[in-house]
Amino acid sequence: MDVARQAHLRHLVDQLRKLESRLREGGGATRIEKQHKAGKMTARERIAGLLDPGSPFLEIGLLIAYDRYDGQAPAAGVVTGLGRIEGRPAVIVANDATVKAGAWWPETITKILRAQEIAMRNRLPIVYLVDSAGVNLPYQDGIFPGQYGAGRIFYYSSLMRRKLRIPQIAAVMGPCIAGGAYLPALSDVILMVEGTSFMGLGGPNLVKGATGQVIDSEPLGGARLHTSISGVAHYMPKDDAECLTMIRERFRQLPAPAPAPTGATPPERDTSQIYGALPTDHRLPYEMEDVIFRIFDAADYREFQPEIAPEMLCANARLNGRPVAVIANRRGFLKAQGKPRIGGIIYTESARKVAYFVETAERAGTPLIYLQDVSGFMVGPEAEKEGIIRAGAEMVETMACTTVPKIVLTLNHASGAGYYAMAGQGFDPNFTFNWPTARIGVMEGDSAVVALFSAELEKFKGGELPAELKEAVDRTRADYERWLDARYAAARGHCDAIIDPLDTREVLSFALEACMQQPSQQASQQASQQRTEQR
Repeated sequence: MDVARQAHLRHLVDQLRKLESRLREGGGATRIEKQHKAGKMTARERIAGLLDPGSPFLEIGLLIAYDRYDGQAPAAGVVTGLGRIEGRPAVIVANDATVKAGAWWPETITKILRAQEIAMRNRLPIVYLVDSAGVNLPYQDGIFPGQYGAGRIFYYSSLMRRKLRIPQIAAVMGPCIAGGAYLPALSDVILMVEGTSFMGLGGPNLVKGATGQVIDSEPLGGARLHTSISGVAHYMPKDDAECLTMIRERFRQLPAPAPAPTGATPPERDTSQIYGALPTDHRLPYEMEDVIFRIFDAADYREFQPEIAPEMLCANARLNGRPVAVIANRRGFLKAQGKPRIGGIIYTESARKVAYFVETAERAGTPLIYLQDVSGFMVGPEAEKEGIIRAGAEMVETMACTTVPKIVLTLNHASGAGYYAMAGQGFDPNFTFNWPTARIGVMEGDSAVVALFSAELEKFKGGELPAELKEAVDRTRADYERWLDARYAAARGHCDAIIDPLDTREVLSFALEACMQQPSQQASQQASQQRTEQR
């Protein structure tokens, strides 16, 4: 295995881990200690106490807003993700009161909405661990109004409660003020911790300003008021630990989760060597099978039409025992029917091959996993004569209209319309993950330079560029390198998480487990497994 490749990816992962470790500290040691002195656990301690022992916690959106607000909003003040509670995958939303007293930043709304979307799309129970001072008032213009403002959180809660019947459990474990109080109110079960929780449309200061009344928090909106007088809340645990126990008890009342798959086999190649699968230079070719054979089960792997449009790899496989359909971009120079092909490019035949493969997966109820390393669709007169636009539209339409789960992992490039056709985020995949090497953008920096400055560059071809032009070219390249960084994408919610390549099999397996909790998906999966066993 190439030592340089291993070292390059390990360096990127180390950088990521340092950043993630800092973000997980929230508001820092002093504020954590303040939380403890108030008799409260931190958001992450609450999550750890809620999950099953040994359960993974697949955190969603950890890097969001890390490069904004002078670093004062780590994780946007809310921890969101998936874990197992009483053996069942569940979504968790926990306000981090060590960050600005758990106040909502604009990106807090983004994270909560994404968590709710995951719960709705996968029919997963959702738990809200509420400890928030409400809207961060200096940024209210990015929080309160708009189609995707805070109001949409309550819209999603209403849909889950009335139409989708997705269990929602809210534990008020600190303040829950103003419009934020509707989040628990729209849940199925509300718990309020004795002595530390408050829920009200206005706190004591707002009440004094609005009505002139002077009143303390406890008689205004404390746990005892809402569990014994107003009836807004249902249970009053004595502390955080008992609250978490009661939530777990509630989960034991839910119908049994989908059964675990059987027949899992380890990957064909050593997973621990996956750092060596990609080259140090993102422009260089590599063997896509070297990635696939370190993630998916060794058993039942079969490539679909390997001799046709080989730049697109389509294969039926298993992931930890579950049948999946894999779609991946090969890189490098290839040949098909005597014609040269450039890996990472989608040709007319590629698009039609993938469209048919996706339709087949839809009919069989097989989940789709996309491994993105795509530079875009082929351009030029030959491609246009072959109907690349129509073929590309078929590929996009087929993918967009599937009802089976779609999980996306961006390994390297995700450029141009190819990013869309490979189940880009705009097409509502169930989950999107990036490796630290991922580069999401309309094009690479060099291509952008040509597109923006071709006329000027032609004038000085072979000569030295004027200082002003050189500065503009260099600035464009630098901007694109920053925009194409995987951390930049994660900070803006363009993926659910950046994952360590070593964890890829475990992360994808858990995400797939979460996807298969829908009754219709369970039936499809079980039927597929039965057909396989009968053969």
